[in-house]
Amino acid sequence: MLKLPITDGELVALLVSTSFAAGLNVYATVATLGLLGHFQMVVLPDALNLITNWWVIAAATVLFAIEFVADKIPAFDLIWNALHTFIRVPVASLIAWGATSHLEPQWQMVATLAGGLIAFAAHGGKTAARAAVTPSPEPVSNMALSMGEDVTAIGLSWAATQHPYAAAGFVVVALVLTLFVMRWVVRAMKRLFSTGPDAAPAA
Repeated sequence: MLKLPITDGELVALLVSTSFAAGLNVYATVATLGLLGHFQMVVLPDALNLITNWWVIAAATVLFAIEFVADKIPAFDLIWNALHTFIRVPVASLIAWGATSHLEPQWQMVATLAGGLIAFAAHGGKTAARAAVTPSPEPVSNMALSMGEDVTAIGLSWAATQHPYAAAGFVVVALVLTLFVMRWVVRAMKRLFSTGPDAAPAA
């Protein structure tokens, strides 16, 4: 369990893990961190004590419940995730900003930008995977993918506070896989919508 003061390495690992988790499901991440902090399973930096408030935890839990349903509806989930680009990334950046409030301003800004970029990568990979799975006529794959994302977000948020280095290692591997998924989806979309001579039917 992380206790203050934490080392620089633990702080970096914490930010990497929670930023990735927020990119997958920001409400689950905030609710999990809030509960862990409220029940003193982790000592969060003072600037993040707001998320341990019951009102914040309750709001995050309700929003998580809404997303739990909305994120499993084929086609609608793409709209939902597109809109959440403007929520997941900024909130991840704010968490990084609060967690590094004790650092010098320039390093706090670096951490904030890094948190936002990691969240954006996770969010982008999630959206790309959905774009590939949604055309499937059966809803099971879409629901299974969504459930996996929910479990990963909650598990990472917990692991970041209990085993930060292991959680960060998982995220590094996940980021590499995310890049491959995004490249594969982009190539598949290009082939699907290609209008070049190769795509034209033979005369």
